[in-house]
Amino acid sequence: KCIICGEREVIGTDSAKQPKINIDSVFLSQHAKVERFLKLGYAHTDILRVLESLHHDAQTNDILEELIKTCHTRSTSVPNSPKLVPRGCSPSPGPSKARTGPDRESNTGFRPVVIDGSNVAMSHGDKKVFSCQGLQLAVNWFWDKGLRHITVFVPLWRKEQARPEAPITDQHILHELERRKILVYTPSRCVNGKRVVCYDDRYIIKLAVEYDGIIVSNDNYRDLQTENPQWKKFIEERLLMYTFANDK
Repeated sequence: KCIICGEREVIGTDSAKQPKINIDSVFLSQHAKVERFLKLGYAHTDILRVLESLHHDAQTNDILEELIKTCHTRSTSVPNSPKLVPRGCSPSPGPSKARTGPDRESNTGFRPVVIDGSNVAMSHGDKKVFSCQGLQLAVNWFWDKGLRHITVFVPLWRKEQARPEAPITDQHILHELERRKILVYTPSRCVNGKRVVCYDDRYIIKLAVEYDGIIVSNDNYRDLQTENPQWKKFIEERLLMYTFANDK
């Protein structure tokens, strides 16, 4: 069996009857893989090294798993850009029990991350502005460390045009995070001219418990702690608090 194209060679003296190797298709396939992982932030040399160590028809999941094990992504943030700094402690990571969706890659050793989008964005905006840049910083902080199972919850009405009583900055970041299947909107609707919103804290806690993950928020969720004893224990053990200091 040919080690390049995987086709079976016909043993015999007539070379004209032997299958030809389509070098062009192999090259284009490898080039497409390189481009795909460059967009994810991996270095060109690392991608080539991993591709050389695997069979040419290795699946995307196998390549990504090897990249995650052996190297880190390059930071896509600009120099001197603000970073999210964790505060407090969290349990040492163990084998993840999270279920992954169709567009997520599982990461052994990391727990899924559920981000309280409203809490993080308002904190970055000094409690006055819904700063979408704060969400981007939070996602980048975990992404640069190799985590891929990240979910950000934001109320649906934040997609609407900004109003004086509810200012928002860098709203395009919401669309980008949604496109990457990282951001999830909690439902809301208007009834007789009044906005009816779901309690997004409940979505955050339920998903984190279901995925056996961690919650990124400075909210203690006291009302939900009293509602469910299991949630109380989970929040006490899995709440990762943070702070923005001097825009870092």
